Amino acid sequence: MNKGYPSKQYNQPTKRYVQFLELQNNPDLIAKYKKLHSQKEQWKIIRDGIKEVGILEMEIYILDNKLVMIIDAPLDFDFKAAMTRLATLPRQQEWEETVAEFQKCNASDTSAEKWKMAERMFYLYD
Repeated sequence: MNKGYPSKQYNQPTKRYVQFLELQNNPDLIAKYKKLHSQKEQWKIIRDGIKEVGILEMEIYILDNKLVMIIDAPLDFDFKAAMTRLATLPRQQEWEETVAEFQKCNASDTSAEKWKMAERMFYLYD
């Protein structure tokens, strides 16, 4: 874990979105949530939908019951339009209902209502 994680390289300029969400503070539920997002268990149709709306990369990090999602997208990416479209893709609503059990939110909340956008307050590069 202390070795860091490789970053994906792109052949185009990109921008990044960072969002936060809390899970239910229950170790059993957190373990199930992590398993649901594992390479073995994740839903391919959801991964495909994420790519279909123009997202280049999506990563989720966890600390205790707190999640951070990092999204890399092309410079011309329209976040709101992409999320609106994503919500209409096959099985996306079923996925949101499935993961809502683990998340600290209302079961009827949309992804946009669950995940809170972070404000960047510092960066090192020019």
